[in-house]
Amino acid sequence: MLVLLFSQDSNFTKHTDLPDLPACFQLSVLPWAPCIFLWLTSPFYIFYLKRNNRGYIMMSILNRIKTVLGLILWIVCWTDLFSSFHEMSQNQLKPPVYFVTPLVLGMTMLLATFLIQFERLKGVQSSGVLFIFWTISVLCAIMPFRSKIMNASQAEVSVLNDKLRFTMFYIYFGLTLLQLILSCFNEKPPLFSSVVTDPNVCPETTAGFLSKMTFWWFTRMAIKGYKSPLENKDLWSLNKHDSSELVVPNLLNEWEVEKSKAQSVSPEEEEVLLSKRKEARQPSFLRALLRAFGPYFLIGSAFKLLQDLITFVNPQLLRMLIAFTKQPQAPSWWGYSLAFLMFSASLLQTLILHQHFQYCFVTGMRLRSGIVGAIYRKSLVITNEAKRSSTVGEVVNLMSVDAQRFMDLTTFLNMLWSAPLQIVLALFFLWQNLGPSVLAGVAVMVLLIPFNAFIAMKTRSYQVEQMKYKDERIKLMNEILNGIKVLKLYAWETSFKQKILQIRQKELHVLRKASYLSALSTMAWTSAPFLVALTTFAVFVTVDVNNILDAEKAFVSLSLFNILRFPLNMLPQVISSIVQASVSLKRIQGFLSHDELDPESVDRRNNASEYAVSVVNGKFSWAKQDQAALDNINVMVPQGSLLAVVGHVGCGKTSLVCALLGEMEKLEGQISIQGSVAYVPQQAWIQNATLRDNILFGRPYAEQKYRCVLEACALTPDLEVLPGGDQTEIGEKGINLSGGQRQRVSLARALYSGADVYLLDDPLSAVDAHVAKHIFDNVIGPEGALKGKTRILVTHGISFLPQVHNILVLVEGRVSEMGSYQDLLKQNGAFAEFLRNYSLEDIIEDDDVTDLLVDDEEEEFPDDALSNHTDMVDNEPVVNEARRHFMSVCVLQVKLKVYWEYAKAVGPLLSLFICVLYGCQSATSIGANVWLSEWTNDALLNRTQDRVHMRVGVYAALGISQGVLVMFSSFTLALGKIQAARKLHQTLLDNKFHTPQSFFDTTPIGRIINRFSKDIYVIDEVLPSTVLMFLGTFFASLSTMIVIIFSTPIFALVIGPLALIYFFVQRFYVATSRQLKRLESVSRSPIYSHFSETITGTSVIRAYGRNTAFVLLSDMKVDENQKSYYPGIVSNSITMIIIFNPTYPKLSNASVTMSLNWMVRMTSDLESNIVAVERVKEYSETVTEAPWIVKDKQPPPDWPPKGNVEFIDYSVRYREGLDLVLRNISLEVKGGEKIGIVGRTGAGKSSMTLCLFRLLEAADGEIVIDEVKISEIGLHDLRSKLTIIPQEPVLFSGTLRMNLDPFEKYSEEDVWKVLELSHLKKFVSNQPSKLELECSEGGEKHKHLCILAMMAILTHKACALVFHPPLHRFAHRLNTIMDYTRVLVLDKGKIAEFDTPTNLLAQKGIFYGMAKDAGLA
Repeated sequence: MLVLLFSQDSNFTKHTDLPDLPACFQLSVLPWAPCIFLWLTSPFYIFYLKRNNRGYIMMSILNRIKTVLGLILWIVCWTDLFSSFHEMSQNQLKPPVYFVTPLVLGMTMLLATFLIQFERLKGVQSSGVLFIFWTISVLCAIMPFRSKIMNASQAEVSVLNDKLRFTMFYIYFGLTLLQLILSCFNEKPPLFSSVVTDPNVCPETTAGFLSKMTFWWFTRMAIKGYKSPLENKDLWSLNKHDSSELVVPNLLNEWEVEKSKAQSVSPEEEEVLLSKRKEARQPSFLRALLRAFGPYFLIGSAFKLLQDLITFVNPQLLRMLIAFTKQPQAPSWWGYSLAFLMFSASLLQTLILHQHFQYCFVTGMRLRSGIVGAIYRKSLVITNEAKRSSTVGEVVNLMSVDAQRFMDLTTFLNMLWSAPLQIVLALFFLWQNLGPSVLAGVAVMVLLIPFNAFIAMKTRSYQVEQMKYKDERIKLMNEILNGIKVLKLYAWETSFKQKILQIRQKELHVLRKASYLSALSTMAWTSAPFLVALTTFAVFVTVDVNNILDAEKAFVSLSLFNILRFPLNMLPQVISSIVQASVSLKRIQGFLSHDELDPESVDRRNNASEYAVSVVNGKFSWAKQDQAALDNINVMVPQGSLLAVVGHVGCGKTSLVCALLGEMEKLEGQISIQGSVAYVPQQAWIQNATLRDNILFGRPYAEQKYRCVLEACALTPDLEVLPGGDQTEIGEKGINLSGGQRQRVSLARALYSGADVYLLDDPLSAVDAHVAKHIFDNVIGPEGALKGKTRILVTHGISFLPQVHNILVLVEGRVSEMGSYQDLLKQNGAFAEFLRNYSLEDIIEDDDVTDLLVDDEEEEFPDDALSNHTDMVDNEPVVNEARRHFMSVCVLQVKLKVYWEYAKAVGPLLSLFICVLYGCQSATSIGANVWLSEWTNDALLNRTQDRVHMRVGVYAALGISQGVLVMFSSFTLALGKIQAARKLHQTLLDNKFHTPQSFFDTTPIGRIINRFSKDIYVIDEVLPSTVLMFLGTFFASLSTMIVIIFSTPIFALVIGPLALIYFFVQRFYVATSRQLKRLESVSRSPIYSHFSETITGTSVIRAYGRNTAFVLLSDMKVDENQKSYYPGIVSNSITMIIIFNPTYPKLSNASVTMSLNWMVRMTSDLESNIVAVERVKEYSETVTEAPWIVKDKQPPPDWPPKGNVEFIDYSVRYREGLDLVLRNISLEVKGGEKIGIVGRTGAGKSSMTLCLFRLLEAADGEIVIDEVKISEIGLHDLRSKLTIIPQEPVLFSGTLRMNLDPFEKYSEEDVWKVLELSHLKKFVSNQPSKLELECSEGGEKHKHLCILAMMAILTHKACALVFHPPLHRFAHRLNTIMDYTRVLVLDKGKIAEFDTPTNLLAQKGIFYGMAKDAGLA
């Protein structure tokens, strides 16, 4: 009917200089359009509001005005209706439309008024539905508004009889316009809203609909970021529904549902499942993700659908525009209208597209939060067996790389259905344009599908392989960084560096193969649209003589082919991303499906029993399939008693404590513990927090109790030395505390907890004898602070055994004896043998070895070295970790130097060649377009048939050469990216192995790992694809400009201002975007640091029941990171919205719009990702230590022949500007002498060992070993000739053999001899794999092998043996040096006494006092 109406009135509507719409159309379709919209959306909207109640908004003036206007509009509409009834009663017949339209409009106005009030009651501050309704109403009323004015100005008075309707319409128009203006303003926040209480709330929560659609709410931050660098305090709080608090539980609930579904299988089904499809019983993490995040994501999908449909409006408008240019008599207003409509369609398309992206990005962000949260929670409860298969490095990769893959996928996941839809629609319109010839193009696309599928499958297999190597590399890197001190002391850097480089080589080999595949894929998707166009045009002109390729057909088809290009390009990429994400999904699902520790394995119920701890017939192993580590364990510990657990190394003492904590697999028996538990592990676990926080461990602060705890644990003197007292921030792994201090803090934590049962795993091994005595007397012993509490003490301190109530003797995992000290001595069994062994210390003696026994509780740094850690404590009581991080953020613009560094890494000539290839590729693209333009001109000159073959041939040659050039440029870029990835990683690795120890002591490991994992991942994979896209869009933009200027020279005048606007907007938003990216990078490291810290302390966290607190802390760190990520994605979207370019009709405006917009987008992406190069370069250029080998100063191979050590007026400080820690030390030690070095805490004993190995360089004086000044030779030449046994030894993942002899210098006989000397031959012989025994990450389960790892080396190295005894009996520590040649007593960095032990005791000086404390004098 409408078509008929328009065809009849075409002269009235189109072929006139004053067009108008028919009255019927103005009275029906135009007023009904907004009504139909509102009635269709209202049910869904009302349902949504009922589900999402945000609170109640008080009636405001704005709300009252809107309501009153709505009611007036209803009255106005129905005045029209009653007017029609009145006329009918006067026998003036009117068409039905005069009754229907006012009735419908009136009802709709009542609905709108109802919605205004309903929204207020549900807390809606700005209504999108009503804004769109009022906008459509105003737009639909503009044409009648103009018509009525035209009619009034031309009409006679008789026509204006209908004054009432005329007046009512203008009142209606004015009121709808007023409603539209009012709907742009916001209501106040609802009562009791969280928005009111949050000091730094995100403005999006209170932004109006229009502001949200255009992201105007973000402008405030953009301006701030442009004027001055953004800091953490400038970031807005994360929206509640994006926070981990809501996101993670939601995902975990869905995962639990999945797990319970998988487990709830009936017996009949079970048989079928077992026989047919075992996989069906696996819970699906994908389904959990879809249920948790799918509904929100679908809103974005709806926006995408709308955008796809609008995309096809422009080619139809272009067809009309080209037709318009062919009609000289057509009115000019029609051309302007079409141009305006094209602009409006593009604008609307952009707005909708970015709403879609916003929903996708937020879904991705929530996915990452959910996955990281789920992995963190799981890592707190997995079994030891699961830990073996999922190392820290692997899990960090799950958190960083795999979670990131999901995040990246969500952005383009909708292309999975959108791309086929766009392809179908494009082909439909192409069929209309070119007929069946399109089938030739479809055939090309179908042929490309298997090619892309093959590439996707190969890529997947490479992906799996690459992730395996990446995990290996990160895992080994994590261990190297944790044990870097040991590597430096043993001069093992070269061996481990080679290991890393071997893994990296394999990783890059896989990456290279994947890159070549990617280059082929790029060629395929770049050439696909062209090949489709070529075959279609060629078939079209050759199949029929009457088929003429004119401008309309060619350019409308080209615009459709351009639309086709994006889905054809994206589909293989999306499939490839899905393939990568499926690998990640499998890995994450595997980790989340690991077995968990059974919380019920230890019975914690308070039974009225006299025994606080009881184990009945206990049998325990570290993993289900392992042999039992403890067997037939029966232990009853009465309430309030002190039980000592003793036995030889490796007999199962620590295993027993772990079993009591529920950390081991319980194969048989029952364990019961009454009340709460406090646990002190063998290796103290210290958090990166203040000293006080480490002791309180989440409990409220009570001054009196706290002071008593410090006093009992001998920590009060230490607080005086620490710069900030108990508010000093302790570095990662407690690096600014000595070994003894860490152990005492761990003990203080247990004491402060006020638990019922105390499990103390050798807590006195790391402290001095007199301190051990103080702690036993004041804390653990029968008169200590814990008297009346149940204590289980694992110990080697024989002197304390007479004071305990009961002693449990373990032999090879079984309880040998249990009873009081006197009872066991009388039995003369295993306990008596244990006493004899520990009374006679075996000291390895060798005539040509100088023994320096350091009786020391300090491992890393003594108290006098604390000033070294000004980075850590900043001389302030409390230092916020985040603030420290932000201080290190470089806020300057990414300098050109960084781009140049990357270009140098790729290779300057190769970089230039890549750019030239891209330039040539664009030149062929321009050539193809110009040639097509010439071809279409043939139609005008009627010489189409003569040149068909020539035209097709040249067009084909240009297109194919473009494809070949794309392939070449992609291949060279792939070569360049591998080269850059290798160089940047190599320089980073080289630098980190040459970096002084002080750097590792003051830099959290998470921060360094972040460089090796996330930043190297960006350089390997993300940055090259960004460069590829950037170069592609840059040259595409350039070629587009050239073609337009060539065809319309006047456009050159517009380009200058346009480029300036683009440049300014790009600078304005990219400045903020880049800073947000940097803040996001900086806030990412603490997530991994905290995770690594948690993993090492899981047993402590679980023992104290602090799981929830640590989960909250992790969530907080993730949210802190997302706080900078969220505005970052908005900033990215904004760069594309704000920049809007003029449309240009001749070429498809999409090519101009898309290329310029993508140009800006890719520039901002490039600047964001190049930050990774900057961060890697920053850590590749840190200060290095002295060279490992000085060629012209190498000592002879047999050096040192005698082992004479001489300190000449030696002084040392930890860093420039700090006090000396050793002052004017002068002493001489002859070869073969045994020297004991003693001194109170902080005397400088550790500093002497650090100086011998040149971990500290001299401030003054020299150390000479056998006439060679150690400061002149290479570090490896020095360190390889000295040996040290660290107090906290480190084992690396790998075989036992590798840990003993990483350079494979010694024969198997030598190694077995060493095992015999260290009393571990029996243990290793009993292992099935002997020397190939695998040591797990961190060597947690093989602690008893640590001595072995040291003893092995010391038997084969010369000169000095610097000894930090890890398992010596305290009272005998001084006893062991009583038969030494001489003893050196240090005090405050100076030599206080130096003589034979007998003479020193006679002098009654410092040494005498220490001996007296230890009960030896």
